[in-house]
Amino acid sequence: MELLEGIIRKGIGGFYYVEAADGSITECRARGIFRKNGITPVAGDHVAFRVSPEDGAGFVEEIHPRKNYLVRPPVANIDQLFIIASVRDPSPSTLIIDKTIAAAENKGIEPVVIATKTDLESPDPLAEIYRTAGIPFYAVSSETGEGVDAIRALLCGKISAFTGNSGVGKSSLLNRIDSRFSLQTGETSRKLGRGRHTTRQVELLPLEGGGYVADTPGFSTMDLERYELIRKEDLPHCFREFAEYIPECRFQSCSHTCEKGCAVLEAVREGKIHPSRHESYVAMYQEVKDVKEWQRK
Repeated sequence: MELLEGIIRKGIGGFYYVEAADGSITECRARGIFRKNGITPVAGDHVAFRVSPEDGAGFVEEIHPRKNYLVRPPVANIDQLFIIASVRDPSPSTLIIDKTIAAAENKGIEPVVIATKTDLESPDPLAEIYRTAGIPFYAVSSETGEGVDAIRALLCGKISAFTGNSGVGKSSLLNRIDSRFSLQTGETSRKLGRGRHTTRQVELLPLEGGGYVADTPGFSTMDLERYELIRKEDLPHCFREFAEYIPECRFQSCSHTCEKGCAVLEAVREGKIHPSRHESYVAMYQEVKDVKEWQRK
């Protein structure tokens, strides 16, 4: 029986809705071997599947290697994570932003910071922090539409996820990006079986220009902190602006928090690394430095 290639748009209740290259969606079950091996197919997985000629039933036969995987929300192969923070109402927390960036970097996901509500206040202070760090930064206003086209262009041909605290304007921005989103969540979900199952799960929503946005209900920085805990030895590498200075530190075991001869600290003093970013790093290091490996399970 011919194997077809596709991407899982949604999985729930033991059913997986796989989109083939022609745009058709097939309801599939997964082979028992996945459960035996402790693998669960998730939205974003690239898979090989077959369709029974007798009754049209679909079966996921293979899950292709993932480039990344998040436990919660359960989603695979994310290309970029858009971290949304409003410049006012609510005011941004750079520590929360930096924790989210670090979690993305640790998973090989490109972080993008978006400042919203720029019609209320200037985003320049935030822009300075993240552009200095080499993190893509965009300012948008869902009220005026400023900056939305640039975000829309970034989404083409990629799987993207959006995260942000309540009230930062994530839904307003998504509806500006693609006006079908508010309707599509309902219409597509009926197509993908939400009438049968009521639990909210991650779902890939297609974009007009190609690519998908992951609808991740309840996705928060707290989930990333709890489920994607970063080892202390990996943490410095989750701050990309540290990379060129780490090899210059006097001691190989340097924590980059207070040591003499630390090239990272020297770069902070010279204005090459923004103090706000280093403060976040130190706070995060203090949180993870005593975490044992068994506590990560």
